[in-house]
Amino acid sequence: MKPDLSALDAYLDEAGVDGYLLDADSEASDQYYLSGFDAPDPFVTLYDGETHLLFPRSLEFGRAKRESRADTVERYVDFDHQSKIEEHGTEDAVSYVLADFLGSYDVDSVAVPPRFPLRTADGLRARGVEVTADTDGVVTEIRATKTDAEIEHVRAAQRANEAAMQAAEDLLASATVAADDTLEVDGETLTSERVKEEIEVTLLRHGCSLDETIVACGADAADPHDRGSGPLSAAEPIIVDIFPRDKATKYHADMTRTFSKGEPSETVREWYDLTERAMDAAFEALEAGATGEGVHDAVCDVYEEAGQPTLRDDERTETGFIHSTGHGVGLDVHELPRLSPTGGDLEPGHVVTVEPGLYDPAVGGVRIEDIVVVTEDGYENLTDYEMSLVV
Repeated sequence: MKPDLSALDAYLDEAGVDGYLLDADSEASDQYYLSGFDAPDPFVTLYDGETHLLFPRSLEFGRAKRESRADTVERYVDFDHQSKIEEHGTEDAVSYVLADFLGSYDVDSVAVPPRFPLRTADGLRARGVEVTADTDGVVTEIRATKTDAEIEHVRAAQRANEAAMQAAEDLLASATVAADDTLEVDGETLTSERVKEEIEVTLLRHGCSLDETIVACGADAADPHDRGSGPLSAAEPIIVDIFPRDKATKYHADMTRTFSKGEPSETVREWYDLTERAMDAAFEALEAGATGEGVHDAVCDVYEEAGQPTLRDDERTETGFIHSTGHGVGLDVHELPRLSPTGGDLEPGHVVTVEPGLYDPAVGGVRIEDIVVVTEDGYENLTDYEMSLVV
């Protein structure tokens, strides 16, 4: 997949700099996106209309030449690193190497992303290179609009996500209810940790992984980012939020469902139905040319008309709808664009979640989340998993 970097070219022209520079490992999504190379240790990428990579050692050199999209791949040794160590010392030698690397492409000024090593910037400035902070994060903005290939990567991750969600739901459905209303499977208490294990094993079998997931029951579910722990209970809302990454492509998916083993309280049922309505309202507002703010407002309208608190209505509320409606998904599980009070224009190719929810420690929490791509004439829902509260 070769990205369209015309917006980056325009940015360099407007900023009046010769190139764009990154110094990071490929866990930094902008680095992976721009370089097209996956490496666990930091390396340098220069974009000046072409892409140039520079590695401290030869370890990744051969693989980078084979696998990256770069026009050139070089090493410190190609810029007399050892002699610079002998002349300037180990620490300063790196800045001399980087300055020579940039100079070989007639680059005297660079823009760098918002998060950039201060030592690298200071070293380059000491060598006479102008370093300007790109506070807007232009590469991150470019990544927000997905190519057809990227959308397929997200779609594939979502299929794995759905298999994991099904495994979680099946485990909950197979549980029995103990005398103390906790759930049991095969005579053992069913815990959040056990369900997470089932999710993780299923994802591995489908070529995906995740650092953590959410299986939160009862009062734990009232905190949107509480990962959940301990025994699961009957007739309580259980939020299952899974956000895996495909190990081959590095693209994420994201989906949430709320389950109850047995009929929950009347309040939870009302919240669930209301949240489905809020999601429908978001979908009605979601289209190219709409704003993330407008989609978020549509959700707030539904909740507020039903008498539920929202942060839009009361920025200090700790219950009700206490987060934004959604976020972009791609190489990062949270990226641009935003479906929030500050959300800007939505464009075809934007992949976003839609995840309204309600929360109160006295009740628990309810959240439903699908992942969709904005299209020329609306949106395509990439999620193929039914919404059902009671299992």
